[in-house]
Amino acid sequence: MTPSSLAQHAPTPTDAGQPEPTACDTPAPADGARPRHPSISGRLGATGHPTGPRPPLPDRLQRAGRAVWPALVVYATTALLHFVLLAAMNPPGGPGIRRRLLAWDGTLYTTIAAQGYPDGFSYTPTGQLTGNNLAFFPLFPMLARGVHGLTGLDHGTAAIVTAHLALVAALITVHLLLTRLYGRRTATVAIVLLAAAQPMALAFLMAYSESLFVALAAGTLLAAHRRAWLTAGTLALLTGLTRPAAVAVVAALAVAAALHLVRTRRLTWRPIAAVALACTGTPLYLWWVGQRVGRPDAWFTIQEAGWGTRWDNGSSFVHFLGETLARGDGWVPVSTAVLLLAVIAGTAATWQRTTWPPLLVYGTGILVLTLGQSNFYHSKLRLLIPALVFLIPAARALARARTGTVVTVLAGSALFGCWYGAYMLTTWHYAI
Repeated sequence: MTPSSLAQHAPTPTDAGQPEPTACDTPAPADGARPRHPSISGRLGATGHPTGPRPPLPDRLQRAGRAVWPALVVYATTALLHFVLLAAMNPPGGPGIRRRLLAWDGTLYTTIAAQGYPDGFSYTPTGQLTGNNLAFFPLFPMLARGVHGLTGLDHGTAAIVTAHLALVAALITVHLLLTRLYGRRTATVAIVLLAAAQPMALAFLMAYSESLFVALAAGTLLAAHRRAWLTAGTLALLTGLTRPAAVAVVAALAVAAALHLVRTRRLTWRPIAAVALACTGTPLYLWWVGQRVGRPDAWFTIQEAGWGTRWDNGSSFVHFLGETLARGDGWVPVSTAVLLLAVIAGTAATWQRTTWPPLLVYGTGILVLTLGQSNFYHSKLRLLIPALVFLIPAARALARARTGTVVTVLAGSALFGCWYGAYMLTTWHYAI
């Protein structure tokens, strides 16, 4: 990001939650009604669709380019910063950058892409039940296998490429969504915070499913805001095949559909069908795992055996927070506790009337799902990076600031976020 690029998209003086008119978007009603483009607003028939010819192809391409270029610039800039800091912090003789990007869960996803899933439970040499790759949802490794088949790249490199392509899609969809809700300048600031400033944003560039999850979740919300209900339902279904946290996406889509039905006072089938479609993704995979293993609760059993993950109403998180803030003396647990509190505060700050309810439900749902489970404390910051909503208060505040202040704050926060991820991947022995 440069001062000139931000200055070109200055918001209205108040930036009070209403999107600024652009060549692509005009302000939309709070319930997510589709905005009308200025060029066709005078040519709408009784059905609400344009009656005149579509704009020329060059004009449409120009608008499309204007819509996606901020995301492409942010991706290129932040990826470069991540890689520079990761290379600088990589110890001499240590694993190379590619191996770092394939670490931990990345290796497991690559194994699924190359070899498929195991046939049943896995056990240690002593006969104790342990975790296996059935814990990982199938869409990301399936796409990685597709990239491998199309390009001839090895499965590991194909998984990294898949994550990067998904990150580009995620930044584009998040930018489009937040432009509709808050204006172009706020949206641009937000995707910088998303891709670089938040700790563990490095996971977006690794062979992990976080970038794909954000792309599909933001696409679901964007489609719902445009009232493209069947598209929203399909994207939510795919989200459910990516990570179990998709339950937050389903809840957000249900809220969007309910708001639409209440506002129109008409019981139309498309919003209802979208919610029904969205509800099938995760249960379908859980059912498949149960059938493969021969036990209905197989996925939950594998998760707990391998990673100690179970729903505990947040008791393990509260215990970690209390112990760490009272007696913790390690940099990683203390910084994790402080940053998790910052995420909670940022989420609480979005609970105001200017936040679109489905977005609020989605982000809060991700937060509750992450903190309510007993998974490793040092993984929680990574699991929260798709939440989006806690970034909005900072993005809106920065969007109202002077360009010099915006650039300085974004540069400093991006350096911290990229350094933190590189430190966790190269120095912290439990990684992410």
